Amino acid sequence: MIEVLKSDDIVKKFGGRFKLTALIQRRLQELVGGARPLVDREGRSDLEVVIEEIRQDKITIDWEASELDAPTKPGR
Repeated sequence: MIEVLKSDDIVKKFGGRFKLTALIQRRLQELVGGARPLVDREGRSDLEVVIEEIRQDKITIDWEASELDAPTKPGR
């Protein structure tokens, strides 16, 4: 399942590896925090669920670019 993330197509779709990784991290936090999966869990781990959601275009990057491109401030 993680092989899907090695595809250049999916990396380009989200604007680069950093943005794809940020999307995965954000969605994992939501699932750990109690959000419902958008696909059937079918015994899959949270990471596998997120990958399947990405594969099925169930989640996208919807935050502003400034959130990703802004440098982090010291102490953050």
